[in-house]
Amino acid sequence: MTTVRHEATVPVAAAGRRFDQSLAEMFPEYSRSRLTGWIKEGKVLLDGARVAPRHLVRGGEQVALEAELEAEVDAQPEDIALDIRYEDDDLMVIDKPVGLVVHPGAGNPAGTLLNALLHHSPALAELPRGGIVHRLDKDTAGLMVVAKRMAAHTALVAMLARHDVHRQYEAVVLGTMVAGGTVDQPIGRHQHDRLKQGVRDVEDGGKEAVTHYRVRERFRAHSVIQCNLETGRTHQIRVHMAHLGHPLVGDQLYGNGLRLPRGASQELIDALRGFRRQALHAEKLAFEHPITGDYLEFDSPRPADQEALIEALRADTALHPIED
Repeated sequence: MTTVRHEATVPVAAAGRRFDQSLAEMFPEYSRSRLTGWIKEGKVLLDGARVAPRHLVRGGEQVALEAELEAEVDAQPEDIALDIRYEDDDLMVIDKPVGLVVHPGAGNPAGTLLNALLHHSPALAELPRGGIVHRLDKDTAGLMVVAKRMAAHTALVAMLARHDVHRQYEAVVLGTMVAGGTVDQPIGRHQHDRLKQGVRDVEDGGKEAVTHYRVRERFRAHSVIQCNLETGRTHQIRVHMAHLGHPLVGDQLYGNGLRLPRGASQELIDALRGFRRQALHAEKLAFEHPITGDYLEFDSPRPADQEALIEALRADTALHPIED
């Protein structure tokens, strides 16, 4: 456990603000919740005295901080391979494979992305959620950004809330979609199944959720679509597409079974029956670096199983052309 010590002067510009708010601006490398806890424990003094987090500062006071830097997460490091697409002192971009759980939880106490990140960079234990600011489902492959410092973490969370991070997905859905559009439907916990999310009114617990989509390829009974997220609700694309009547191929939670076009080849039947995860891939991630301001853009290649599925659908359509 590391002991941290800091001495600083409250900026004059902070006059009239709460002590915890001012402290968070003075020490962006620590989370506000951690700083508030230290204030309450008397580990942060203002002009040599203990004060409450809500105490209003006047500017010019002396701050003395001495505390033990305890881990924010209790997961154990594990030597799990990571596909790191970019890394600097502030953040990293990961291309997550299919099957890798992001956070430990019920049924997955270890072997997660968080365990892998802690092995790669032990200092991430000092950040909320190990620096993970957004997540992908276990069976969704693709790009994620992870903060390595608190200042970057705070900024990335704010950027995601402002929709300043471009996240683009590819999905294979049931049904032949005619055109693209936008789904603007709130999402909340399903009324009867706690494992699921669903379209819910805001008054009934739903939170704003907006998905833009366009059709890339149409097949006899399926479509490949591009989805761009404004918001990042749990299972958002899966819920919104199911709401439209076009659930994702292989989605065991929101799907409505197998759909085989008439006269489908055995190759296509095998491809569809063998695809046992939601056909979803986080293919593009773009944002301005929260510290340097540089524009960063990343692309992830389509997973092999999704490529094989689409090739099988293309081959079927070549044999049985769609009549427009």
